[in-house]
Amino acid sequence: MITNVLQHREIARLAAILATREATTVECEPDTQPLRAAVTLLLRPGDAGGLELLLIKRAEYEGDPWSGQVALPGGRKEPDDLSLEQTAVRETWEETAIDIARDGIVLGALDEVSPRTPTVRRVIVRPYVAAVVPEVAIVESPEVAAAFWVPLSALRETAAWITAEVVAHGQSLSVPAFTHGEYVVWGLTERILRGFLRLLES
Repeated sequence: MITNVLQHREIARLAAILATREATTVECEPDTQPLRAAVTLLLRPGDAGGLELLLIKRAEYEGDPWSGQVALPGGRKEPDDLSLEQTAVRETWEETAIDIARDGIVLGALDEVSPRTPTVRRVIVRPYVAAVVPEVAIVESPEVAAAFWVPLSALRETAAWITAEVVAHGQSLSVPAFTHGEYVVWGLTERILRGFLRLLES
């Protein structure tokens, strides 16, 4: 059993890469006050020695612009959150019952992103990369319809990256997407995953 995830070679390599780079921020107009949010790219060692990434499918809620989409655990920064990293850790716990502080470690941050589709209010999202021991158990909250682990090898498969037809805000769109089984990942999450893959290949 792995008790220290940094013993895993790929996780240690990721930690070293993240420690040597500064994540970029999204510039805002001085008179705007966008919402701040954070998500977690949560990794665990898989059975075959490779890494797996946790994705969730959000439950269907009327009025939620991300309702039903496949995403990374995360959400908006709350007033009691001391940092966006704390937001990512808290939201991961609330949505999946995985306690990163107890069972793993935050490795570092990726570049900030902001949705390109129109929203009621602009949101800026900071992704964090974290790793946990393989035996963590998932307990989905009511906000989560499904949670599942995706091998990083699947992310690296060229055939999994397609152009998909999706419906957003009542409109049909052709968008870049990642597919895994029955799930289609697009939008902000797809952009974050592409950036993460570039980091893995650096």
